[in-house]
Amino acid sequence: MDEIPKPDEGPGPLRVGLTYNLKKNIASDVEDIEAEYDNDETILAIKKAIEDDRFTVTLFEATEDLPEKLAKQKVDIVFNIAEGLRGRGREAEVPALLNFFGIPFVGSDETTLCIALDKALTKRLLTTYHIRTPKYRVIPKDQTTRINGSFTFPAIVKPNAEGSSKGISDVAVVSDIHELRSLVDKTAGAYQADVLVEEYIGGREFTVGVVGNGNEMRVFPPMEIIYLDRESPYQIYSYNVKKNYKKLIRYECPAPIDKAAEEEMMRTAKKVYEILGCRDFARMDFRLSGDGKLYFIEINPLPGLAPGYSDFPMIAEFCGVGYVTLIRSVLTCALKRYGLTSGL
Repeated sequence: MDEIPKPDEGPGPLRVGLTYNLKKNIASDVEDIEAEYDNDETILAIKKAIEDDRFTVTLFEATEDLPEKLAKQKVDIVFNIAEGLRGRGREAEVPALLNFFGIPFVGSDETTLCIALDKALTKRLLTTYHIRTPKYRVIPKDQTTRINGSFTFPAIVKPNAEGSSKGISDVAVVSDIHELRSLVDKTAGAYQADVLVEEYIGGREFTVGVVGNGNEMRVFPPMEIIYLDRESPYQIYSYNVKKNYKKLIRYECPAPIDKAAEEEMMRTAKKVYEILGCRDFARMDFRLSGDGKLYFIEINPLPGLAPGYSDFPMIAEFCGVGYVTLIRSVLTCALKRYGLTSGL
C-alpha cells in the first residue's frame, strides 16, 4: 500500500496509556548504559502527537509498580515503547504484562520482542527462510577465556541482546584472534552478557522502516547511512556515531541505489517483518556488500521515536510523513487490529 492508514473521524475520547522507561542519568563506568531509554522530550512529543479531542493520554513509567498503576488507572489501549528493566527478555516484560491484564497495546507482542532482541536467535531463524546474514558465533559470557575455533576476519564484536548500538564502540571491529579475545572479554564484563562475534561486511549501510499490518503495510524506501570519515578502514554505526551523527554521518532517503537493489531490500524487509510476526511498526538494518550481495544485520520491532534524532521518524520524514502523522498512524494500526476504531 502507498498510503499509511489514518484514524477514522468521529467522537472520542479514547484512553491511551503510554508506557516507557526514562533515562535517569545514573552514574556508571559504561557510557551507554541508558542508551535504550527515552528522555522527557520524547515522551512528551509522543503524548502531544496523540492527544486531541479523540484521545487522552496517561503516562506510565515502566517501573516495578507498573502492574499496580495499570490496575488503578484504566485505559483502552497502551502505546508501548518500554524497553524493560533487566535480562535478555526485558523488552517482553511490558507486553507480557499487558497481555496478562487483557489490555490492548501498540506494537509487537512479547514473543516477537524476545526473539528480535536476541540477535543470534533472530539470525538462526531467518536463515531457515534463506535470508542472508553475516557469519556469526555467540560467546557465552562465562566462556570468554576459552575462545577457540575459526573466525572470519575482520569481525565485529557486540553484546548479543542489546539495542541502540549499546556495546558497539568505534573499535568494535577486530582483525585477529588476539584482538577478538580481548574485546570479547571486555564486552562480556561490561554488559554481563553473551557476546556476538559477526563477520564484518564492508560496503554500504541501510535501514528500512515498516508501518502497518497485512494489506495496509507500508515499507518505506531504504535510508542510507553515509559515513563522512572515508579514511577509516571500517564504517560502523556505533554508539558514538549515533550520538554525534550531525558531525560524523549524513542520511539519504530514498537511498541512491539501483531499482533492483532497492526492491530486493524492501521485499526482504517485508519478509523479515512477517516471519518474525511484527505488528504495527519496526525498523531493520542491512548491508550491501561491494559485490552487490544484501545482508540482513538486525531488526528492531521497538524502534526509537525521538523526534529529529531516531532513524525511524527520520525515514518517515524523508518520505513526507511528519512526526504527528507517523505516531497517529502507528496507533491507528493497533486500533484496527483490536477493532477499536468504530467509535472514533
